[in-house]
Amino acid sequence: MRNISILILMLLAVSNNFAQMPNPYGLPIGIDNAKKAAAPAIAEAKKNNWTVAVSIVDTAGNLVYFEKMDGTQTGSVNVSLEKARTAALFKRPSKTFQDNVAAGGDGLRILGLPGATPVEGGIPLVVDGKIVGAIGVSGATSAQDSQCAKAGADTLK
Repeated sequence: MRNISILILMLLAVSNNFAQMPNPYGLPIGIDNAKKAAAPAIAEAKKNNWTVAVSIVDTAGNLVYFEKMDGTQTGSVNVSLEKARTAALFKRPSKTFQDNVAAGGDGLRILGLPGATPVEGGIPLVVDGKIVGAIGVSGATSAQDSQCAKAGADTLK
């Protein structure tokens, strides 16, 4: 019971530091749109000679589509998935968490927030003003991962 109380207090403190996207959830992303979002992310990585893994999840954070470029480090598989889940479940880019942790102080509470991966590269996917899922990219630097994820997210708008 004590742990639940602590978790609720942490969530309230974190929610005061940054707001979620105002977009409501829509119907979960389907495979065709998931592939459509992943393709430009992979293309952006290829254009820049980066090797990445790309995960597309639905609104519940469940994997819908995954692609890993040859030569991508194995650890990036799970990281791309966790970045996507963070963006979908918390309705905001994973960079928001990274920035809060980097600021220190109260922002460090995020490190105890279950399911929040504080690393740039996860972006909600929005169609007709509604969040349908998220994309997560990992394998390059966090900023480069985000650049690829943005290329994918922008195709569905």
